[in-house]
Amino acid sequence: MLNPFATDAFNMVSLTNAINILPNTYGRLRDLDLMPGQGVRTRSIIVEEKNGILNLLPTRPVGAPGTQQQRGKRKVRSFVIPHIPADDWVDPTEYQGVRAFGSENDMASLAQIMNDHLEDLRSKHAITLEYLRWGALKGEILDADGATLYNLFTEFAIPKKTVFFALGDPDTEVQQKCFAVTRHIEDNLKGEVMNRIHCFVSSDFMDKLLTHASVQKVYEGHAAAVAILGGDPRKNFTFGGITFEEFRGQATDMNGTTRKFIADGKAIAFPLGTRATFKTFYAPADFIETANTIGKELYAKQEPSKFGRGVDIHSQSNPLPMCMRPAVLVEVDSAAS
Repeated sequence: MLNPFATDAFNMVSLTNAINILPNTYGRLRDLDLMPGQGVRTRSIIVEEKNGILNLLPTRPVGAPGTQQQRGKRKVRSFVIPHIPADDWVDPTEYQGVRAFGSENDMASLAQIMNDHLEDLRSKHAITLEYLRWGALKGEILDADGATLYNLFTEFAIPKKTVFFALGDPDTEVQQKCFAVTRHIEDNLKGEVMNRIHCFVSSDFMDKLLTHASVQKVYEGHAAAVAILGGDPRKNFTFGGITFEEFRGQATDMNGTTRKFIADGKAIAFPLGTRATFKTFYAPADFIETANTIGKELYAKQEPSKFGRGVDIHSQSNPLPMCMRPAVLVEVDSAAS
Protein backbone atom coordinates (compact mmCIF):
# COMPACT_ATOMS: atom_id res chain seq x y z
CA MET A 1 0.00 0.00 0.00
CA LEU A 2 1.15 3.55 -0.67
CA ASN A 3 2.00 5.96 2.12
CA PRO A 4 -1.38 7.69 2.57
CA PHE A 5 0.34 10.98 3.46
CA ALA A 6 2.45 11.05 0.28
CA THR A 7 0.22 13.55 -1.51
CA ASP A 8 0.38 17.27 -2.19
CA ALA A 9 -2.14 17.83 0.59
CA PHE A 10 0.59 17.01 3.11
CA ASN A 11 3.60 18.75 1.60
CA MET A 12 5.65 21.36 3.47
CA VAL A 13 3.73 24.37 2.16
CA SER A 14 0.35 22.83 2.95
CA LEU A 15 1.33 21.74 6.45
CA THR A 16 2.98 25.10 7.19
CA ASN A 17 -0.16 26.93 6.10
CA ALA A 18 -2.29 24.55 8.15
CA ILE A 19 -0.33 24.98 11.39
CA ASN A 20 -0.37 28.77 11.00
CA ILE A 21 -4.13 28.83 10.40
CA LEU A 22 -4.86 26.86 13.57
CA PRO A 23 -6.06 29.16 16.36
CA ASN A 24 -3.52 30.30 18.93
CA THR A 25 -5.23 29.75 22.28
CA TYR A 26 -2.40 31.09 24.43
CA GLY A 27 -1.29 34.58 25.18
CA ARG A 28 -2.33 37.72 27.03
CA LEU A 29 0.39 39.61 25.18
CA ARG A 30 -0.91 38.16 21.92
CA ASP A 31 -4.40 39.38 22.83
CA LEU A 32 -2.98 42.87 23.30
CA ASP A 33 -1.11 42.57 19.97
CA LEU A 34 1.82 44.03 21.87
CA MET A 35 4.58 42.40 19.84
CA PRO A 36 3.37 42.00 16.24
CA GLY A 37 5.32 39.63 14.02
CA GLN A 38 7.68 40.60 11.23
CA GLY A 39 9.41 38.06 9.00
CA VAL A 40 13.08 38.48 8.08
CA ARG A 41 15.25 36.67 5.55
CA THR A 42 18.20 35.84 7.79
CA ARG A 43 18.91 33.76 10.89
CA SER A 44 20.08 36.82 12.80
CA ILE A 45 19.29 40.52 12.96
CA ILE A 46 21.61 43.46 13.48
CA VAL A 47 20.34 45.95 16.02
CA GLU A 48 21.65 49.44 16.57
CA GLU A 49 21.33 51.34 19.84
CA LYS A 50 21.35 55.11 19.86
CA ASN A 51 20.26 57.13 22.86
CA GLY A 52 18.59 54.11 24.41
CA ILE A 53 16.61 53.22 21.27
CA LEU A 54 17.22 50.01 19.32
CA ASN A 55 16.92 50.19 15.54
CA LEU A 56 17.27 47.51 12.90
CA LEU A 57 20.03 48.04 10.37
CA PRO A 58 19.51 47.07 6.73
CA THR A 59 21.32 44.00 5.41
CA ARG A 60 23.69 44.53 2.48
CA PRO A 61 25.27 42.28 -0.17
CA VAL A 62 28.61 40.70 0.64
CA GLY A 63 31.36 43.19 -0.20
CA ALA A 64 29.10 46.24 -0.03
CA PRO A 65 30.06 49.11 2.28
CA GLY A 66 28.49 49.03 5.72
CA THR A 67 26.05 51.51 7.18
CA GLN A 68 28.00 54.59 8.25
CA GLN A 69 28.26 54.88 12.03
CA GLN A 70 28.93 57.87 14.24
CA ARG A 71 31.68 57.01 16.71
CA GLY A 72 30.88 57.23 20.35
CA LYS A 73 27.15 57.64 19.81
CA ARG A 74 25.89 54.28 18.55
CA LYS A 75 26.31 50.67 19.52
CA VAL A 76 25.64 47.77 17.17
CA ARG A 77 25.03 44.14 18.04
CA SER A 78 23.99 41.02 16.18
CA PHE A 79 21.23 38.88 17.70
CA VAL A 80 20.94 35.25 16.64
CA ILE A 81 17.25 34.33 16.39
CA PRO A 82 16.43 31.31 18.59
CA HIS A 83 15.66 28.04 16.82
CA ILE A 84 12.85 26.06 18.47
CA PRO A 85 12.10 22.66 16.86
CA ALA A 86 9.50 20.14 18.00
CA ASP A 87 8.76 16.68 16.59
CA ASP A 88 5.79 14.32 16.63
CA TRP A 89 4.90 10.98 15.08
CA VAL A 90 1.80 9.51 13.45
CA ASP A 91 1.38 5.85 14.29
CA PRO A 92 -0.12 3.68 11.50
CA THR A 93 -2.75 2.46 13.96
CA GLU A 94 -4.19 5.97 13.96
CA TYR A 95 -5.22 5.72 10.32
CA GLN A 96 -5.38 1.98 9.85
CA GLY A 97 -8.76 1.05 8.43
CA VAL A 98 -9.80 4.57 7.42
CA ARG A 99 -9.30 4.05 3.69
CA ALA A 100 -12.49 4.06 1.72
CA PHE A 101 -13.27 1.19 -0.66
CA GLY A 102 -11.85 1.79 -4.13
CA SER A 103 -9.45 4.56 -3.09
CA GLU A 104 -5.92 4.70 -1.77
CA ASN A 105 -6.93 6.88 1.19
CA ASP A 106 -9.74 8.72 2.85
CA MET A 107 -8.45 12.28 2.72
CA ALA A 108 -10.95 13.70 5.20
CA SER A 109 -9.98 11.27 7.96
CA LEU A 110 -6.26 11.55 7.25
CA ALA A 111 -6.44 15.33 7.25
CA GLN A 112 -8.13 15.27 10.66
CA ILE A 113 -5.43 12.96 12.05
CA MET A 114 -2.71 15.29 10.83
CA ASN A 115 -4.64 18.33 12.06
CA ASP A 116 -4.82 16.85 15.58
CA HIS A 117 -1.06 16.43 15.69
CA LEU A 118 -0.43 19.90 14.27
CA GLU A 119 -2.80 21.41 16.81
CA ASP A 120 -0.83 19.84 19.66
CA LEU A 121 2.44 21.16 18.24
CA ARG A 122 0.86 24.56 17.69
CA SER A 123 -0.11 24.79 21.35
CA LYS A 124 3.41 23.99 22.51
CA HIS A 125 4.95 26.58 20.20
CA ALA A 126 2.34 29.13 21.29
CA ILE A 127 3.08 28.91 25.00
CA THR A 128 6.81 28.96 24.23
CA LEU A 129 6.43 32.14 22.20
CA GLU A 130 4.39 33.72 24.98
CA TYR A 131 7.13 32.83 27.47
CA LEU A 132 9.76 34.48 25.25
CA ARG A 133 7.60 37.58 24.85
CA TRP A 134 7.19 37.93 28.60
CA GLY A 135 10.97 37.82 28.86
CA ALA A 136 11.30 40.58 26.28
CA LEU A 137 8.67 42.62 28.14
CA LYS A 138 10.82 42.41 31.26
CA GLY A 139 14.01 43.14 29.31
CA GLU A 140 15.50 39.68 29.78
CA ILE A 141 14.68 36.99 27.21
CA LEU A 142 14.92 33.57 28.85
CA ASP A 143 15.28 30.04 27.53
CA ALA A 144 12.92 27.27 28.67
CA ASP A 145 15.34 26.27 31.46
CA GLY A 146 15.50 29.82 32.81
CA ALA A 147 18.91 30.59 31.28
CA THR A 148 19.30 34.08 29.88
CA LEU A 149 19.34 34.30 26.10
CA TYR A 150 19.56 38.09 25.94
CA ASN A 151 19.46 40.79 28.60
CA LEU A 152 18.53 43.93 26.69
CA PHE A 153 19.68 46.20 29.50
CA THR A 154 23.19 44.77 29.77
CA GLU A 155 23.56 44.24 26.01
CA PHE A 156 23.33 47.97 25.41
CA ALA A 157 24.30 49.31 28.86
CA ILE A 158 20.84 50.79 29.41
CA PRO A 159 20.09 51.11 33.14
CA LYS A 160 17.11 49.12 34.34
CA LYS A 161 14.52 51.25 36.11
CA THR A 162 12.89 49.91 39.27
CA VAL A 163 10.30 51.82 41.29
CA PHE A 164 9.70 50.57 44.82
CA PHE A 165 6.10 51.14 45.88
CA ALA A 166 6.68 50.34 49.58
CA LEU A 167 3.14 48.99 49.90
CA GLY A 168 3.85 47.68 53.38
CA ASP A 169 4.04 51.26 54.65
CA PRO A 170 0.55 52.78 55.20
CA ASP A 171 2.00 56.29 54.82
CA THR A 172 3.28 55.69 51.28
CA GLU A 173 1.75 58.00 48.69
CA VAL A 174 1.05 55.41 46.02
CA GLN A 175 -0.07 58.03 43.54
CA GLN A 176 3.36 59.66 43.67
CA LYS A 177 4.94 56.26 43.02
CA CYS A 178 2.69 55.90 39.97
CA PHE A 179 3.78 59.33 38.76
CA ALA A 180 7.42 58.24 39.04
CA VAL A 181 6.64 55.32 36.72
CA THR A 182 4.68 57.37 34.16
CA ARG A 183 7.25 60.18 34.09
CA HIS A 184 10.09 57.76 33.47
CA ILE A 185 8.24 56.11 30.58
CA GLU A 186 7.22 59.47 29.09
CA ASP A 187 10.83 60.73 29.25
CA ASN A 188 12.18 57.62 27.53
CA LEU A 189 9.69 57.30 24.69
CA LYS A 190 11.94 59.73 22.82
CA GLY A 191 9.49 60.69 20.11
CA GLU A 192 7.44 57.48 20.18
CA VAL A 193 3.71 57.71 20.85
CA MET A 194 1.52 55.86 23.33
CA ASN A 195 -2.09 55.95 24.46
CA ARG A 196 -1.73 54.64 28.02
CA ILE A 197 0.47 52.81 30.50
CA HIS A 198 -0.34 49.25 31.48
CA CYS A 199 1.06 47.32 34.42
CA PHE A 200 0.88 43.56 34.92
CA VAL A 201 1.14 42.65 38.60
CA SER A 202 1.44 39.46 40.65
CA SER A 203 -1.43 38.37 42.90
CA ASP A 204 0.19 39.46 46.16
CA PHE A 205 1.17 42.80 44.63
CA MET A 206 -2.45 43.40 43.65
CA ASP A 207 -3.69 42.47 47.13
CA LYS A 208 -1.28 44.92 48.76
CA LEU A 209 -2.11 47.64 46.27
CA LEU A 210 -5.89 47.39 46.62
CA THR A 211 -5.80 47.32 50.42
CA HIS A 212 -3.38 50.22 50.81
CA ALA A 213 -4.81 53.19 52.68
CA SER A 214 -4.13 55.70 49.86
CA VAL A 215 -5.74 53.45 47.23
CA GLN A 216 -8.61 51.74 49.03
CA LYS A 217 -11.27 54.43 48.67
CA VAL A 218 -10.67 54.75 44.93
CA TYR A 219 -10.72 50.98 44.55
CA GLU A 220 -13.97 50.56 46.49
CA GLY A 221 -15.78 52.83 44.04
CA HIS A 222 -14.14 51.09 41.08
CA ALA A 223 -14.98 47.62 42.39
CA ALA A 224 -18.61 48.56 43.00
CA ALA A 225 -18.99 49.88 39.46
CA VAL A 226 -17.34 46.82 37.94
CA ALA A 227 -19.46 44.46 40.05
CA ILE A 228 -22.63 45.99 38.63
CA LEU A 229 -21.37 45.13 35.15
CA GLY A 230 -20.40 41.62 36.22
CA GLY A 231 -16.67 42.07 35.63
CA ASP A 232 -13.51 41.32 37.61
CA PRO A 233 -12.09 44.47 39.27
CA ARG A 234 -8.60 42.95 39.39
CA LYS A 235 -8.33 42.99 35.60
CA ASN A 236 -8.69 46.68 34.88
CA PHE A 237 -8.01 48.98 37.82
CA THR A 238 -6.68 52.42 36.90
CA PHE A 239 -4.92 54.54 39.50
CA GLY A 240 -2.37 57.30 39.16
CA GLY A 241 -2.45 57.13 35.37
CA ILE A 242 -1.63 53.41 35.26
CA THR A 243 -3.97 50.52 34.48
CA PHE A 244 -3.15 47.63 36.79
CA GLU A 245 -4.00 44.06 35.81
CA GLU A 246 -3.41 40.99 37.91
CA PHE A 247 -1.74 38.30 35.84
CA ARG A 248 -1.15 34.77 37.09
CA GLY A 249 0.20 33.17 33.91
CA GLN A 250 2.88 30.53 34.13
CA ALA A 251 4.50 27.81 32.03
CA THR A 252 5.98 24.40 32.79
CA ASP A 253 9.23 23.27 31.20
CA MET A 254 10.12 19.74 30.09
CA ASN A 255 11.41 18.91 33.60
CA GLY A 256 8.15 19.91 35.25
CA THR A 257 9.47 23.18 36.67
CA THR A 258 6.80 25.88 36.77
CA ARG A 259 7.92 29.40 35.91
CA LYS A 260 5.72 32.38 36.70
CA PHE A 261 5.65 35.15 34.13
CA ILE A 262 5.40 37.74 36.94
CA ALA A 263 7.38 36.94 40.11
CA ASP A 264 5.76 37.30 43.52
CA GLY A 265 5.75 40.87 44.77
CA LYS A 266 6.69 42.22 41.34
CA ALA A 267 5.04 44.06 38.46
CA ILE A 268 6.06 45.37 35.05
CA ALA A 269 4.86 48.67 33.60
CA PHE A 270 5.08 49.52 29.90
CA PRO A 271 3.41 51.75 27.28
CA LEU A 272 0.54 50.63 25.06
CA GLY A 273 -0.33 52.07 21.66
CA THR A 274 3.24 52.55 20.48
CA ARG A 275 4.16 52.22 16.82
CA ALA A 276 7.54 50.49 16.82
CA THR A 277 8.59 49.78 20.39
CA PHE A 278 7.82 46.05 20.37
CA LYS A 279 8.34 43.49 17.61
CA THR A 280 8.62 39.74 17.14
CA PHE A 281 11.03 38.79 14.37
CA TYR A 282 10.62 35.45 12.58
CA ALA A 283 13.52 33.84 10.74
CA PRO A 284 12.98 31.29 7.94
CA ALA A 285 13.16 27.57 8.69
CA ASP A 286 16.38 25.66 8.06
CA PHE A 287 14.93 23.83 5.05
CA ILE A 288 16.43 23.96 1.56
CA GLU A 289 13.17 25.31 0.14
CA THR A 290 12.91 28.14 2.70
CA ALA A 291 16.42 29.56 2.30
CA ASN A 292 16.36 33.33 1.62
CA THR A 293 12.60 33.52 2.06
CA ILE A 294 10.71 35.75 4.51
CA GLY A 295 10.29 33.97 7.82
CA LYS A 296 6.92 32.71 9.03
CA GLU A 297 5.70 32.19 12.58
CA LEU A 298 5.63 28.39 12.27
CA TYR A 299 6.75 25.68 9.88
CA ALA A 300 5.70 22.04 9.60
CA LYS A 301 6.95 19.15 7.51
CA GLN A 302 6.45 15.37 7.37
CA GLU A 303 8.20 12.34 5.94
CA PRO A 304 7.94 8.54 6.28
CA SER A 305 9.78 7.20 9.30
CA LYS A 306 12.41 4.46 9.10
CA PHE A 307 11.14 1.19 7.62
CA GLY A 308 7.79 2.86 6.90
CA ARG A 309 6.60 2.38 10.48
CA GLY A 310 4.77 5.71 10.60
CA VAL A 311 5.03 9.33 9.62
CA ASP A 312 7.45 11.71 11.34
CA ILE A 313 6.22 15.30 11.78
CA HIS A 314 8.67 18.13 12.29
CA SER A 315 7.65 21.62 13.34
CA GLN A 316 9.75 24.63 14.19
CA SER A 317 9.55 28.28 15.05
CA ASN A 318 12.35 30.82 14.91
CA PRO A 319 11.13 33.82 16.89
CA LEU A 320 12.92 36.70 18.57
CA PRO A 321 10.64 39.04 20.54
CA MET A 322 12.31 42.40 21.00
CA CYS A 323 11.72 45.66 22.83
CA MET A 324 13.25 48.43 20.73
CA ARG A 325 13.19 50.88 23.66
CA PRO A 326 14.20 48.94 26.80
CA ALA A 327 14.29 52.15 28.83
CA VAL A 328 10.47 52.33 28.76
CA LEU A 329 10.21 49.05 30.69
CA VAL A 330 9.80 49.72 34.40
CA GLU A 331 10.03 47.03 37.05
CA VAL A 332 7.70 47.76 39.95
CA ASP A 333 8.39 46.23 43.36
CA SER A 334 5.89 46.10 46.21
CA ALA A 335 8.71 46.29 48.75
CA ALA A 336 10.57 49.32 50.02
CA SER A 337 13.91 50.16 48.43
